[in-house]
Amino acid sequence: MSVLARSVGNAFRNKVRTAAVVAVLAVAIGLALAMLVANQAVGAKVQELNASVGTVLTVNPAGGQGFEGGGEPLTADQAAAAAAVPNVSAVVGTSSLRLRNATEAAAQAAAGQTGQTGPGGQGGPGGQSAATLTTSLTAAVDAGTLGNRNQQANGTTGSTGGTQAVRSLPITATGIGAEVDTTGKALNITQGSGLGDYSTASTSALLGTTLAEKNNLTIGSTFTINDQAYTVAGLFDAGTAFGNNAVYVTLPTAQTLAGTQNELSSMIVTVNSMDNVASTKTALQSALGTDKADVTQGQNLQTAVSSLDSVKNISLIAFIAALGTAGLIILLIMVMLVRERRREIGVLKAIGAPNRTIGLQFVLEALVLAALGSAVGAGIASFASGGIASALISSNTTPTAATTTGRGFPGGAGGFPGGQGGPLGGASQLLNSVTASASPGVIAGGIAAVFGVAIVGALVPALLTARIRPVEVLRGE
Repeated sequence: MSVLARSVGNAFRNKVRTAAVVAVLAVAIGLALAMLVANQAVGAKVQELNASVGTVLTVNPAGGQGFEGGGEPLTADQAAAAAAVPNVSAVVGTSSLRLRNATEAAAQAAAGQTGQTGPGGQGGPGGQSAATLTTSLTAAVDAGTLGNRNQQANGTTGSTGGTQAVRSLPITATGIGAEVDTTGKALNITQGSGLGDYSTASTSALLGTTLAEKNNLTIGSTFTINDQAYTVAGLFDAGTAFGNNAVYVTLPTAQTLAGTQNELSSMIVTVNSMDNVASTKTALQSALGTDKADVTQGQNLQTAVSSLDSVKNISLIAFIAALGTAGLIILLIMVMLVRERRREIGVLKAIGAPNRTIGLQFVLEALVLAALGSAVGAGIASFASGGIASALISSNTTPTAATTTGRGFPGGAGGFPGGQGGPLGGASQLLNSVTASASPGVIAGGIAAVFGVAIVGALVPALLTARIRPVEVLRGE
């Protein structure tokens, strides 16, 4: 009988014990493979973040953030100056607006109530006022307790002297100079198409999926902003409910609506390399002036990457620990088998079987058990890896990483486009978008590591066979 056939037969000699060993190995191997899959997924996400938004700097008016603060608006000349800074590969201007439902605004006007331009009565970015911008759209996000509380706290009085009635949340409208969101990532357009030439005025618009659903709009449908009809060219998915309560138009269109030609709410500056981000940030701040612009690198992104790195390290340690556990299980099992088969080993050595052949038999038997455990463990990993990755991320990300840093609209929403953590970007959705899938390549690599550990675990008992002397074994019989 060949060594391989004898090894396979020995592996199933005691079926109950074999089943128990395979079950324990499957749990250890399944956990190891799940951790490996999670590690690979998180590593890929870190690379994606660094490649897509890790080289992005945000420029806001000095002293301004979203609809808060003061300062002077940015201009097209400043955008040109930013583009001339070394290592800057792209500059995208934005113009931020807020839209109120036209029917609601008309009812308030009839009741003698005055509108607000923003939180605390302040205007929009760079001095823009969003109070006169109305739309036929209805916000897709309910104000809720926080929104009602904030609006009541900032309420104005109407002609009767009463407190202003609670209104629905505004809708985010952003004019952009390229097909990117406010973090510098390409817009995730799920239906339809983009706006074509983003440097010219247009009556086409992109709507968030939840906003379009709320208003029963599809590709080709129309809505109004300040009584001007706009056609839905495409739908985008920002990954959050607040982010999808938004509209994108071209930059000149937004500037015309706001009556602020040549002005920008913010600039998204892309640097050509991660290595040049720090120096470019300094050069950009110098070129624009500290009294004119604030240049920032999103802290939410840095926190997100730091949190993901932590998850990656934890998953790697857990993979090594689970792999070591599987190796220890195999080692103990094989030591026990060698002790049980001392007589059999003595007989084989007495008839001339070399130590190498006997040792190989035990190594192959360990590999058979490892293969069975790996098959079951791979199935466990395919189902458990996603949940394990989500649990690791949720338990190792801080509140700062899971939320945006900018002050937003009433209702506790995140920052406004152009600020740190706009509703169409930010660390929260980037973290939530981490998905772990058990790809064949990763599973194969993990199983190869398991086989390597199995061989190491079987070598020790295999070497013990060399110490067994046939004469002593047979004399004891």
